[in-house]
Amino acid sequence: MIRSKNIIKSFGELQVLKGIDLEISQGEIISIVGASGAGKTTLLQIIGTLMQKDQGEVWIGDTNIDTLKEKQLARFRNQKIGFVFQFHHLLPEFTALENVCIPGFIAKRSRKEVESRAKDLLAFLGLDSRLEHKPNELSGGEQQRVAVARALVNEPAVILADEPSGNLDSQNKKELHEMFFVLREKFNQTFVIVTHDIELSEMSDRMIRMKDGEIIS
Repeated sequence: MIRSKNIIKSFGELQVLKGIDLEISQGEIISIVGASGAGKTTLLQIIGTLMQKDQGEVWIGDTNIDTLKEKQLARFRNQKIGFVFQFHHLLPEFTALENVCIPGFIAKRSRKEVESRAKDLLAFLGLDSRLEHKPNELSGGEQQRVAVARALVNEPAVILADEPSGNLDSQNKKELHEMFFVLREKFNQTFVIVTHDIELSEMSDRMIRMKDGEIIS
């Protein structure tokens, strides 16, 4: 599902990624671990087409993302990749349902179809009674579940998560971690998760360790 070859990225004279080769199969849940500054988030953003690399290739499915022009890339990102971040980035003026619907509307899908999918996801994640609540009316765990539903609304093949449980208490963290595996079983999506959380990384199908811009194991 994901293949990167010789990914190199520098910021000025600092080389952050030093030739990353990586293959991830469909339906795998992969955790990427390592100290701060190891290059984990940079790699995730390059895979997610949010950042340009200096050198190398990235394939998602059978698409070489380097062949896509700007508008094609934006459409591909919207339809094929879901993002979950440490800070959920929900829009405060919109309800939970409206926040989840936004990627679907950007994809120009019908309102009826998108709202139906969003309601199903929120119900699946235990939030069917919170559809009309705005983010400031939700707990931290509920807000992060809304963010997960938003990432899933376009049925992407790949979910990329950057410290998704970093701001959660231990109970909500445990629930979120377990949820990824339930989602994988239901939708057969591929998850790539950057995390400092040992519990989550040990639950994953595979743990990738990075140090100083390289994969060491």
